[in-house]
Amino acid sequence: MSTISTGTLEVSGADLYYEVRGSGPILLIAQSGEGDARRSEDLVAHLERRFTVVTYDRRGLSRSVLREPLGPASVATHAEDVFRLLSALTGEPVRMLGCSMGAAIGLHLAVRHPDRLHTLIAHEPVTPWLLAAADRAVQLAELEDCQRVFAEHGWQAALAPMVRTLGIDPRNQDRESGVTAPPLGPERAANFEYFLEHDFTAIRADHLDVAPLRQSPVRIVPACGRTTPRQVFDYKAAQELATLCGEPAVEFPGGHNGNLTHPAAYAAKVCEVLGVPE
Repeated sequence: MSTISTGTLEVSGADLYYEVRGSGPILLIAQSGEGDARRSEDLVAHLERRFTVVTYDRRGLSRSVLREPLGPASVATHAEDVFRLLSALTGEPVRMLGCSMGAAIGLHLAVRHPDRLHTLIAHEPVTPWLLAAADRAVQLAELEDCQRVFAEHGWQAALAPMVRTLGIDPRNQDRESGVTAPPLGPERAANFEYFLEHDFTAIRADHLDVAPLRQSPVRIVPACGRTTPRQVFDYKAAQELATLCGEPAVEFPGGHNGNLTHPAAYAAKVCEVLGVPE
């Protein structure tokens, strides 16, 4: 693994921690769930051979400390954080891989700051606003139920309904050999708590007009997991995004969290989509 350069950037109401490694064109990864800058270490180990990989802790997670006791940051606020980070690192448009909530952040960036993005791979975005009304109502209810369980019984109890709504079966997931299981220590537990309490609220309240998204000059690549159950709402959101963009969704290895379970094959697919030889 190459040397990791770290930094902290002051953004509105928070200090944003980030890491840079590798060489080549910049690829920013916006992680899923409670993931911080080191959530997908196995994936990054493959990608850093071809890209300068930028990862970061979303505000409120791990080392990205909040400086003001504000309410939940909106998805748009998270997108502004990414805009500030990219502006500090380069004047050129970059490639971005957004997974789940990270994909939702990327879609906001593609509308609000299209000059910062060359290509966005949006893997199963958590975007109820992309869904038809009936599906949207059900997904919002599922997200609300996850938060209710968290409020009443804590984050560990909320994991079961959370992975169910994402279509993840932790006990029966196929994985590549040698995949590193992320440690479940106090820091990650605190990240789960923040994610369930604040980021779920942001996702439920999120909205983005589809007209400017359709007109964005950014190359948007809708993506979905090969093994994600087809009834899962994040899979459906990827298909709706594909319809909006006028091109089929690209299948990636694994399911909703294929970036974690199939890092080598997932990295190869990223390189293929971005037109960079492995």
